[in-house]
Amino acid sequence: MRSFRFFLTFCLFLLIGRTGVAAPTSAPTLQAQHEQTLDAVPSLEIVERRAFDFFWNESDPVTGLTRDRAHNTGDVSGTNSIASIAATGYALAALPVGVSHGWISKKQGYERALTTLRFLRDKLPNEHGFYFHFVDSTTGARVWNSELSSIDTALLIMGARVAGCYWPQTEVARLADDLTDRIDWPWMQTDAGTKPQETTPSMGWKPESGFLPYRWQGYSEAFFLYCLALGSKTHPLEPSAWDSWQVSSGTLEGQHPVYGGPNPLFMAQMASGFLDMRNLRDRQGRDWWTAWLNAHLVDQSYCARNSENRQSYAQGFWGLNANDLPPPAGYGANRPADGQNDGTVAPSAMLAAVMFTPAPAQVALTNLWHRHGGQLWGRYGFSDAFNVDKDWYDKDVIGIDLGMMLVGVENRRTGLVWRLLSADPVIAKGLASAGFHFPASHQ
Repeated sequence: MRSFRFFLTFCLFLLIGRTGVAAPTSAPTLQAQHEQTLDAVPSLEIVERRAFDFFWNESDPVTGLTRDRAHNTGDVSGTNSIASIAATGYALAALPVGVSHGWISKKQGYERALTTLRFLRDKLPNEHGFYFHFVDSTTGARVWNSELSSIDTALLIMGARVAGCYWPQTEVARLADDLTDRIDWPWMQTDAGTKPQETTPSMGWKPESGFLPYRWQGYSEAFFLYCLALGSKTHPLEPSAWDSWQVSSGTLEGQHPVYGGPNPLFMAQMASGFLDMRNLRDRQGRDWWTAWLNAHLVDQSYCARNSENRQSYAQGFWGLNANDLPPPAGYGANRPADGQNDGTVAPSAMLAAVMFTPAPAQVALTNLWHRHGGQLWGRYGFSDAFNVDKDWYDKDVIGIDLGMMLVGVENRRTGLVWRLLSADPVIAKGLASAGFHFPASHQ
């Protein structure tokens, strides 16, 4: 799970393919390709298509499991076989997008969804419907001693439900329902009944040590997890779980009301990529869409205000997220707060922001291409992150970052993912359980 991984790295509470439609181009070099078309800024459609290619090419054709990351520039061979169930969720959500744009046929998309969902239901090890965060893409075996992850399982199920809604009344839809119905949310909430008074779900479980001590009890990306858990037909959480989810509010950068913050952008982008919450309010009267929008404005304002301190910001870039960082740091996160960022920015976060701030996202796309396309642009679009101060340009892409960007761009262009899940009965029940409604001014 992304927040837990960040927690382990930074000790901050709650932050913790072997085949394809077409083989990646191999000649001339990526640098030469960019130079040949220097003025041809890629459209959002091209960026989205290259992200789709990651999910198609890097998902195992036998299991459907999607690699956590892949090499994007330079030598693109040698990517390991480690899959992420969260990336697999985004791969499932990407299939309707690919079909709708003609990148793959409807038959290809359906068969890939069927392969993936059958493996998930019948062969991938689970406990009470929850899956291990990282697994071998070819066998499904647990790797890295990873946790049984509540948030990554939820992200997997969100993708399954997107596919199920796109192919209603088919085996794909039935399998998506089977996976959804199998999740025992009260088991994760009460630590298998040992904490009957607990109201918020645990972040995960390990067979060696039991339930993790960290819970989904503060502002985070867990919005979609709660919606799924509240909407379950078989093992739901009670509405009181939503009410007990403590979300602080405040104002950042002098004018932008936010929930929780300052935080990496994924906390605002993960749920919003699946759920169109514009104009809706929950039982507490909270306006999540506006808070998510403000998180982007805070990020942009902070980076602009600190342009004298970081060259990345001075070039007009923003997008502080959880992503790869310059060596030796590895994977971690930046936040729009002094002392909590090093100038590393994430192209995927800037482009996913097109849902909320289309003009700055489009400017970011143009600037990325003209300033750093030669270092960042590869077979799957822009690499995961870069840092101008440290002259560092990532060579990899990460599945969850590409997926978050893909659904965000698609919703800006067509609204497809939003439309599909707006008709989903599990999501509808979850939102109703949380008391979501249109305020009188929008009725």
